[in-house]
Amino acid sequence: MPKDSGIGAASKRREDLRFLTGGGRYTDDINLNGQAYVYFLRSDVAHGRIKSIDTKAASAMPGVVRIFTGADFEGVGTIPCGWQVTDREGNPMKEPAHPILAQGKVRHVGDPIAAVVAESQAAARDAAEAIEVDIEELPAVIDMKKAVAAGAPKVHDDLADNLCYDWGFVEDNRAAVDEAIKNAAHVTTLELVNQRLAPNAMEPRVAVGDYNKGTDESTLYTTSQNPHVIRLLMGAFVLGIPEHKLRVIAPDVGGGFGSKIFHYAEEAFCTFAAKAIKRPVKWTSSRSEAFMSDAHGRDHVTKIELALDKDNNFTAIRTETYANMGAYLSTFAPSVPTWLHGTLMAGNYKTPLIYVNVKAVFTNTVPVDAYRGAGRPEATFQLERVIDKAARELGVDPVELRRQNFVTEFPYQTPVAVQYDTGDYNATMDKLMEMIDRKGFDARAAEAKKRGKLRGLGINSYIEACGIAPSQLVGQLGARAGLYESATVRVNATGGLVVMTGSHSHGQGHETSFAQVVADMIGIDENMVEIVHGDTANTPMGMGTYGSRSLAVGGSAMVRATEKIIAKAKKIAAHLMEASEADIELKDGQFSVAGTDKSVAWGDVTLAAYVPHNYPLDEIEPGLEETAFYDPSNFTYPAGAYACEVEVDPETGKVEIMAFAAADDFGNIVNPMIVDGQVHGGIGQGIGQALLEGVSYDENGQILSASYMDYAMPRADDLPFYKVDHSCQTPCTHNPLGVKGCGEAGAIGSPPAVVNAVVDALNRGGHAVTHIDMPLSPHRVWQAMQG
Repeated sequence: MPKDSGIGAASKRREDLRFLTGGGRYTDDINLNGQAYVYFLRSDVAHGRIKSIDTKAASAMPGVVRIFTGADFEGVGTIPCGWQVTDREGNPMKEPAHPILAQGKVRHVGDPIAAVVAESQAAARDAAEAIEVDIEELPAVIDMKKAVAAGAPKVHDDLADNLCYDWGFVEDNRAAVDEAIKNAAHVTTLELVNQRLAPNAMEPRVAVGDYNKGTDESTLYTTSQNPHVIRLLMGAFVLGIPEHKLRVIAPDVGGGFGSKIFHYAEEAFCTFAAKAIKRPVKWTSSRSEAFMSDAHGRDHVTKIELALDKDNNFTAIRTETYANMGAYLSTFAPSVPTWLHGTLMAGNYKTPLIYVNVKAVFTNTVPVDAYRGAGRPEATFQLERVIDKAARELGVDPVELRRQNFVTEFPYQTPVAVQYDTGDYNATMDKLMEMIDRKGFDARAAEAKKRGKLRGLGINSYIEACGIAPSQLVGQLGARAGLYESATVRVNATGGLVVMTGSHSHGQGHETSFAQVVADMIGIDENMVEIVHGDTANTPMGMGTYGSRSLAVGGSAMVRATEKIIAKAKKIAAHLMEASEADIELKDGQFSVAGTDKSVAWGDVTLAAYVPHNYPLDEIEPGLEETAFYDPSNFTYPAGAYACEVEVDPETGKVEIMAFAAADDFGNIVNPMIVDGQVHGGIGQGIGQALLEGVSYDENGQILSASYMDYAMPRADDLPFYKVDHSCQTPCTHNPLGVKGCGEAGAIGSPPAVVNAVVDALNRGGHAVTHIDMPLSPHRVWQAMQG
């Protein structure tokens, strides 16, 4: 029977009541007394030298408070990068300055040149149009391979070239991998593109800066996934504000998908400007502005080679990837194509030798950083496409080829550093086969053929590393921050709890699932637990929410803090019942003495904690509040198997998804309804990448897809009803909840399933197609059918 409450129950999301009834409080809802508005004048050329900026006429326009240019930020820090990668020789990556407003040059369309602060948005925008900027346009470099060729225009004049780093992993394996591929019985090679994507969260980015002259304190309200990290980066490295004088508040946030992890120039500007003019300053991004200022995702060009022996066992994998950094290094950009991508190239398979080479390149484009899955979708797409191609070349069943090479014994040490603690990839594949009726596919394909359609089936497996950890390890790999999480649990005298967490919620349902965990541990109603997040003034230092780390890391910190609460409460209960502390048990909100009928309620113990009449104060302090930090010992490794059935119209190339199934292993499940929602959303984004989405630039660096007229987002009628299952549970062995993470899985496993299905459909229809790059638009599919 399904549980009614606590861990494992499909509790309705409590936060949805305010969201669905218009009661949410987002950053754009915040309007402060005396507030001024910002409009950024952004570059309309991709690469150019700023010869002059004339703001005289604009400054005199009605409503203008002040106009800022790069000159106002001389001596101010630049936007920092949070992760340093070293190259194959051990040399640090190239790390050019990223100014708040352009200084000397503009390096991509959308680079902010000046910022107008005015009494209204309209006045700021009108004044920005009156600013005269003389820019000497320079040749732009957009293509990554051209960017690293001899004589290419340099994005940053102070660098020798446009190569940020040339990373090899594992470098010691390189010669052995080369030899294994040379001597293999069969080698499958595939060149592919993992296209650039725009994140497109429902809520655009917003920043409101405020300054209190009396206390010399600054406050930033922002759309952030990790307010504590923003406070650290902006305060310490950009504006030089001591942390105790800087408060960052991230209220309700309407989606992030990674793009709201990073510290952006607009946040620093609003904080700086508020102090400069002694007034609150607000900026709200337009949707078109977001396309050229929010960090983009993916943008890899890859060659992958898979070597097999005569029995079709995988013997080696070699990849070479060009990864676009854009014009500047975003907060975590260098880690995405390296440590979040290269370490996942083993996939679900026991390939003994792997070598991954990544060349990170600066171009005159918007910076690229983590986007839902961050490196793992790129690795999975390469691997699952090349395995499907190998199966077709060898004439073997793609499912059986995968099964033959699955890892089956755990823990499993991969050749790319990470160690999988647990899993059962055959179980998820078995479950998938049950869900999709593979035996009935031929009949469905025959029926589709009668209607003039080509039907195809795509199947793949995936694994991801999430709950990014541990701090000591990632520090050795270049992370410039710890990756622990924190929680403070405060129990009120009447028994209710307030849990303050460093994790941040922007759609994941933390206010529901976190409460379920704490309530289950104590045995009280979930409604007695309140979750507080998003304000650095009243939450402990934490690293925020990304990389499917909320429950695995943030939830584990809550468990540890709650364990401390229970331990102290047991001491109080023992005194109240004149029993040994070792004999006290807690169940269903009641403390009892083992083997007796003595008991005392949770609320009575919590009241005693604050009215300490019945226990010795020399042994137990009054109050009931505890804090815990949790630093995980390993990543968690969710895994699964996905299947997609499509029909292709041979006359037009249009692809229709007829069915989609996902069998996932997420370890223990706290709230199955929330897990279903996370998987549904991730699959929707993955289908969007596979069929529709893609940021396009012309050769001059102009964005051709800077609005929804040109950037195709998936709509309801593009998506099927999904079958999802997460019954194949192998709990994580190293966190107290046994959870693995589910937020990114759908976006990781779905793109190769869709592409595999389309390629299968075309081959079944007599078209010898080996690969089509995403997005699989009707035009691209039709072209592939024409040979």
